[in-house]
Amino acid sequence: MVTFEAMQLLLNDVRSALNIGSIFRSSDAFAVEKIWLTGICACPPNKEILKTALGATQSVSWEYVQDPLAVIENCKAKGFQICAVEQSTKAEMLHNFQCSTTDNLLLILGNEVEGVAASLLEKSDIHLEIPQFGEKKSLNVAVTAGIVLWHLTQLNLSSKK
Repeated sequence: MVTFEAMQLLLNDVRSALNIGSIFRSSDAFAVEKIWLTGICACPPNKEILKTALGATQSVSWEYVQDPLAVIENCKAKGFQICAVEQSTKAEMLHNFQCSTTDNLLLILGNEVEGVAASLLEKSDIHLEIPQFGEKKSLNVAVTAGIVLWHLTQLNLSSKK
């Protein structure tokens, strides 16, 4: 059963401000509590973020922190389950995910080319992977965020009925 109170996102080294803006917009749609911007991520009021966020930078709480590990440690101390969205040998397919907490989830999304940094994967409780069947086996980070947020929201809603 997947059931949780709130989701937060940690974006680490996402290069494209347009992707960040799109993630803000999806986060608004699925009631993400907060977005943590870390590393080389651009921050609002960057014009490319604002272009794709369409106002979501005002409705979704956000904070820039240089060190993503500090965010993870802080969230762990508050009882968050830490979920890195990444293809790895330890990854669980998204559709099989069973949340082990009734509190909160922190979803980690990484760089468009390198993915989630190894140091962040190491600190994660679980790695989630979206099944893919084409040649590339790669999705845009903003598309990935939308898929994962939609799926987890649907699971959370159905488990609370």
